[in-house]
Amino acid sequence: MPHTTAPATPLPVLELQQFIAGDAQQRAKFVQTLRDVAHGVGFFYLRGYGAAPGQEQALFDATRAFFALPPERKQALAMVHSPHFRGYTGPGLEITRGERDWREQIDIGAEYPAITQGPGVPAWTRLQGPNQWPAELPQVRDQVVAWQQTLTTAGRQLLRALALALGQPEDRFDAAFASTPVQHVKLIRYPGQAADASQQGVGAHKDSGCLTLLLQHQEAGLQVLDRQAPGEVWIDVPPLEGTVVINLGEVLEVLSGGYLRANIHRVVSPPQSRERLSIAFFLSPRLDAELPPLALPPELAARARGVDRDPRNPLIAHTGRNLLKGRLRSHPDVAERHYADVLAAEGLQPGAPAQAYA
Repeated sequence: MPHTTAPATPLPVLELQQFIAGDAQQRAKFVQTLRDVAHGVGFFYLRGYGAAPGQEQALFDATRAFFALPPERKQALAMVHSPHFRGYTGPGLEITRGERDWREQIDIGAEYPAITQGPGVPAWTRLQGPNQWPAELPQVRDQVVAWQQTLTTAGRQLLRALALALGQPEDRFDAAFASTPVQHVKLIRYPGQAADASQQGVGAHKDSGCLTLLLQHQEAGLQVLDRQAPGEVWIDVPPLEGTVVINLGEVLEVLSGGYLRANIHRVVSPPQSRERLSIAFFLSPRLDAELPPLALPPELAARARGVDRDPRNPLIAHTGRNLLKGRLRSHPDVAERHYADVLAAEGLQPGAPAQAYA
């Protein structure tokens, strides 16, 4: 994987409390900064997002404990057992752009009951259901559930600010994220790779949901594509204490007609002697939500770029359909076991690469 790094251009750091507790002038400044960065690079750091003292460290301690389990215990929680795409995935078993991602992870969703299946029930309803938890590590469940609550609260506030940034009523997104929003956590470990091995921690992609809030430990590796530079140039997004990294997903790009940018990003594997830990949280509307395109003010609509289009990777405003599309590509073993009917009906090939992100 070529590694061309842009000159040191730090992403902006936004302070969420400026929007939550600030006066009118501070809130307006936050919204303006958010509008600029969400239209531009689509990535930024966020401080003041509501983590309790020690919460980040406790979450990383639980994450380390999980990955330290014997391989057979982790494999007992393999995602292939879950039609909801919940559970453990070993290194090289997830696919991005047709190539293997060298990371291990456990995917955990909100603890909602499974939706009863039957004739006529859409396939995307299978995404909702129970998690697979390591019984010997109850702290994993405790910490992840608390983290979901913390970041859902922060994400809802950020969405209110984004609504204002787009010239909409502040509560524009509230209903879609009420009651049962999609709250998807990935605990991720990137093992070190030899210099002559694949450096694809995770390949270049956009996130298929709405908002991503990423907590990084001490090892760098995340990169975002510099859309202003000629050629393929990547901006490093190193860990910054006390922050989460925010990026926008495809749903917001679609809703805004491309005014908001769901940018392409990747993770480069750490050197052989090190490892990288990160915890990704993906917040999306309820699975049944289908948000209509936003009517932007004329001055914003004139700057909308349109949505990246690729017939092999359609961007869909319906939450459940869009998320299922991404899961089927990324986890071919789960797709083949639990969604053979969907693959056959739609002529899909699990793991087939999308070409929009060249």
